[in-house]
Amino acid sequence: MKQSSAAIPTANPTESDMDTTMEAPNAWHAAMPDIAEDAMAPSSFSLRRLRAERLTEAHLPVLRSMHRNERLMATLGGVRSDAETEAYLARNLAHWTERGFGLWILRDPGTDRVVGRAGLRSVNIEGTDEVELAYALFPEFWGRGLATDAARACVTIGRDWLGLPSLVALTLPTHLASQRVLRKAAMAPEREAVHEGRVRVLFRSD
Repeated sequence: MKQSSAAIPTANPTESDMDTTMEAPNAWHAAMPDIAEDAMAPSSFSLRRLRAERLTEAHLPVLRSMHRNERLMATLGGVRSDAETEAYLARNLAHWTERGFGLWILRDPGTDRVVGRAGLRSVNIEGTDEVELAYALFPEFWGRGLATDAARACVTIGRDWLGLPSLVALTLPTHLASQRVLRKAAMAPEREAVHEGRVRVLFRSD
């Protein structure tokens, strides 16, 4: 599979223009004719306020830092040991190899600081195979709209690059901030679902 990168142009840094920007993947192919027709998700992409790079083995220290952060992991099952993080990395590297899409590490394009991660992954929810939008940001980057930017980008990649009919996202019923992000990313609550032993609200893209 040929890896590719994409830059999403932003003529004006307003929220309304961000909605237009999120249609960009159709234009990426026109702008980069060397991309094979069977290319899957881009290995990297750029937004006005985020730069995304495909997860690699070199990101293990980043994942360890995320998984040790109690605030970040509070709604994600709690902190993880180094062994659990290594297993998580191995699973997600294999996912990229097998499925052609997965997680990206997100960086601030101005400072190169790691903001968090976001991506798409295959998941089985109550016996049904789905593709899930997943994201997590370090607490110092909360409240800036960056999670919404990342979520919109992932939804667009799933729809326009991968041709998926829909995506799902899972969040706790009490996690209202996450639910706001998903609504802004054109996802709507569909039903409650039990996943990994906990009741979640399942959102689905239109």
